[in-house]
Amino acid sequence: MTDALKRLADEGVAIWLDDLSRKRITSGNLAELIDQQHVVGVTTNPSIFQKAISGGDGYEQQLTDLAARKVTVEEAVRMITTADVRDAADILRPVHDATGGQDGRVSIEVDPRLAHNTRATIAEAKQLAWLVDRPNTFIKIPATQAGLPAITEVIGLGISVNVTLIFSLERYRAVMDAYLAGLEKAKAAGLDISKIHSVASFFVSRVDTEIDKRIDKQGTDEAKALRGKAAIANARLAFQAYEEVFGSDRWAALDRANANKQRPLWASTGVKDPAYKDTQYVDELVAPGTVNTMPEATLDAVADHGEIKGNTVAGGYEQAQADIDALASIGVSYDEVVKLLEDEGVEKFETSWNDLLKSTEAELNRLAPSEA
Repeated sequence: MTDALKRLADEGVAIWLDDLSRKRITSGNLAELIDQQHVVGVTTNPSIFQKAISGGDGYEQQLTDLAARKVTVEEAVRMITTADVRDAADILRPVHDATGGQDGRVSIEVDPRLAHNTRATIAEAKQLAWLVDRPNTFIKIPATQAGLPAITEVIGLGISVNVTLIFSLERYRAVMDAYLAGLEKAKAAGLDISKIHSVASFFVSRVDTEIDKRIDKQGTDEAKALRGKAAIANARLAFQAYEEVFGSDRWAALDRANANKQRPLWASTGVKDPAYKDTQYVDELVAPGTVNTMPEATLDAVADHGEIKGNTVAGGYEQAQADIDALASIGVSYDEVVKLLEDEGVEKFETSWNDLLKSTEAELNRLAPSEA
């Protein structure tokens, strides 16, 4: 079952799980995935926590204790989510130590309602790093305009960051610039920058979902020929940008100080359209030094019938650019699509966070001790 996953890992792709719950931790499932499915990291987001906590399994005792203390709903959510991340980080600690800090990571996101507030994002990132208190944590900061200076500041403080919600090539270049600026700041402050790590989460499937919708609306043969090509093309061009930036003189100076590259992480790799092969966002984005974070269904699909054929990114840049350029020729605006996806991404996480607050508040009220 795991041959394809082993081949993927052997190609230099770090396999991470895009899911976390207390049941997954306490049942031994996470440890099993690490041991048998080559999983070396975990990503979370507000939607994942909303689903886990509203499911309720394993949270009753902690919620009862929090209700007895009459904590605010915001504090309750942070106590619950950081407890899960801390426990997952402990399970992954041997992987972290064995890979020199590169993998064995668990990501936790700043409050998505702060996505457009730089100062609050920095403060929240510092608080989360302190609360979880594990060296193998990534603090997730969205790649909004307000997020960029926050990334630089937080990296400059020596906190490792997972930059999330990246859709456009232009924004991705700005993210890499923010990371390098943060490393330069940390180095100037005398920090050991070899201890700072980062990944840049470049979203994949959502690009096809939005662009295919526009293609289907047109309905021409010329448009239909571009279905399912944009997301992979966009990601391959992102990897080309990564190679350029981390092959630059600016990077070389940091490299000499033992800095770590900010690895591209392919996010949103579960296939949404049943017309496409369910492993295509894994099979077609194999490149050394990348991360692919998968929902469990995708992980299982790759294990069962993934086709890992070596590096499927190198040598594809010219065709990828042609595929992106072709969108403009049929009247689909790349810039408009990626801007919409970023706005929707932030909005979806805010909605999930608010739903999480509501469901947690309901549980706290249900479990609150009577005054009698």
